[in-house]
Amino acid sequence: MTDDRYDERPDRPAWAAVPTMPWSRVKPTERRDTGSAPSGPRERGEPEPEPENERDRDRDREREYDRDRERERDQNRGRARVPDDDWPGRAAPEPDDDRAPGGRRRAAEDEEDQAEHRWADDPTSPAAAASAEPVADPEAALAAVRIGFDPATLHEQPENVYELYRIRDSLTAKIDAAADNQSRARLLGLRAVVARMVGDLRPALADAKLALVHAEATGQLRRIAVAQARLANVLVRLGELDEADRLFTQANSAELPDRLRATIHHYAGKCAFEQNRYIEACQHFEKALELRRDGDPELVAATEVALDALFGRVAERGWGPYPRTRDEILLTHRPPVPTFDEQYDRWGFQGSNGGWPIGPQFADVQPFRDGVAWVRPVGIETWGLIDEAGRLLIDPRRGYLGVGSFSDGLAWVSRDGQGGWFAIDKANRVIIQSAFDDVRPFRRGIAIVRQGGKWGAVENNGRLAVQFAFDAFATGLADGRYVEGFTDEGLAIVEAAGRKGVIDRTGRVLVPLAYPTVVIHPVAFLLTDANQRWGAIARNGQPLVHPIHTSRKAVTDELEQMLADTRPML
Repeated sequence: MTDDRYDERPDRPAWAAVPTMPWSRVKPTERRDTGSAPSGPRERGEPEPEPENERDRDRDREREYDRDRERERDQNRGRARVPDDDWPGRAAPEPDDDRAPGGRRRAAEDEEDQAEHRWADDPTSPAAAASAEPVADPEAALAAVRIGFDPATLHEQPENVYELYRIRDSLTAKIDAAADNQSRARLLGLRAVVARMVGDLRPALADAKLALVHAEATGQLRRIAVAQARLANVLVRLGELDEADRLFTQANSAELPDRLRATIHHYAGKCAFEQNRYIEACQHFEKALELRRDGDPELVAATEVALDALFGRVAERGWGPYPRTRDEILLTHRPPVPTFDEQYDRWGFQGSNGGWPIGPQFADVQPFRDGVAWVRPVGIETWGLIDEAGRLLIDPRRGYLGVGSFSDGLAWVSRDGQGGWFAIDKANRVIIQSAFDDVRPFRRGIAIVRQGGKWGAVENNGRLAVQFAFDAFATGLADGRYVEGFTDEGLAIVEAAGRKGVIDRTGRVLVPLAYPTVVIHPVAFLLTDANQRWGAIARNGQPLVHPIHTSRKAVTDELEQMLADTRPML
């Protein structure tokens, strides 16, 4: 399924349709040329026969050009070249009377004319694909394409590659007509998927990168994650596995729907499989099964095929290296950690190797965030700022009794530690002068603040994004986590007069403040009515599940059933 176009899946699970003989295993045979050239092989060093006239020379050039283009297409598709003899009408038979000067040429011309008609009648031929009517709905057609997997490499193997070429042409027409970031992100991403499946990897890479640019412009978490995963899949085929790992890891947010997270885990497992990291791959495949075992038979079947291939490799080569942590994959820098030294009765910072890059010398310290840490020297009540080399960036004599961790390059500070909070950068320049009663750290460029007893939100440039109109921000997620302020998607649950609703980063009300309880689900909003019965509404405000359930789990289970047949195509 595409990322936001859900259609019925084919009766036969496409993921499980593994061909018994993949194209990659077709052995090329010797090409037989006919026409004016001799039918038998020439001796080594024997000169090429001269064409009979200019027309023959042009025809030979055209044939050689056609052969070169076919070889290039076949190589780009990652398959062995199918001999011309296997295509109807590609080899011209010897004429009955080869003694006539133009006999062979005329026979070849007649055969080529007949071949054009035969190729046009063959629905799997390139000529038929090029001349066929455009696909009316390429996204639905792509969702219905039957895809198998090579059981040795786990690479996709479409059953009808020429249908994919037709779909790509139709997607191109839709891309040319699309003007908004959302549509272009979706369509470019799908064209990248098609190009990857047919083996055109460089065009696939260009489309996937551009799709990610448009997805990031939308600011929508799900759309960005889909674009990242599609780009990662192209990079896997190109052998750029480290960058693919990072993209899969960045894409797989806990705020995404389970069906999308399961698909990302599946492909991340295949990326680990390519690197002979079989323990890590197995963990990804098992997580995919855990997330979608009862709701996605195609993904389950594909994952089981992958596990079979994995265990076959393990039997031959062993399990490989231990799994990496998220920080190791993302190459996240690990700063020294606050450590108390009892001998000196002081705080310092200790590295992972046990050394002390910043020795124990402070009365109190805070952890490094954003490359800097607040420290309080002995005998001083105010805080100073240092970097990881121990250099002093903000002198503690500046008089900050209250300090918050840096995030997005800014930190909230207060001179009395009780109120009057304002934001500074690492050079102690004041960025937001307003004195707020209470504040929370910046998250993705926005922070919630309280003034006059009401909560609102400001952007990191100081612009007021959400008016001071709420008693509290209480953003709860379906997986049990709570977020201070806005989610990665830019949503927040707010409360006023004991009733809750949902707003976005601009303050626009998405769910009216009319419910005792609201929870953000990856594809909906869960809520309770006055009788404490659970229901759900869609992101567009339309009812999804009537409030009849006695527990939150019951309503999430019903949502999963509603979405059981939907999965984005990555």
